[in-house]
Formats: sequence, structure tokens, C-alpha cells
Amino acid sequence: MGYLKYTQYVYIAFAVYFIYDGIIKLNEGSENYALSFIIAGMAVFMFFFRRKFVKKFDDRNKKQ
Repeated sequence: MGYLKYTQYVYIAFAVYFIYDGIIKLNEGSENYALSFIIAGMAVFMFFFRRKFVKKFDDRNKKQ
């Protein structure tokens, strides 16, 4: 399960992309920019959630 330590960074990559996309849409005057920022916020939340989950998983494995 070593890949779990690295998959959390995919969420940061998605957040950066959607923030960039939101800024581009905001500058163009598109009405859909808020959706990009919401998805970016969810991706940041998932990053921290996964970090906590991986730490809890590692701590549980160390006790056994």
C-alpha cells in the first residue's frame, strides 16, 4: 500500500489545475468560474483528508 502515500499529491495537482482554470474563466468573463474554484476547494480538502487517513493507516500498522 505504498502508493497511498503518493496518490494524495494528485489532489494537489487537480487543485492547481482548477485554480488556474478558474482564474482563466474569471478573466474571460465566463459564468462557470465558481465551479472550478469549488472543485479546487474539494481537491484541497481531499488532500488533507487523505494525509490524515494515510497517517492513521501507518500508525495502525506500526501497532500490530
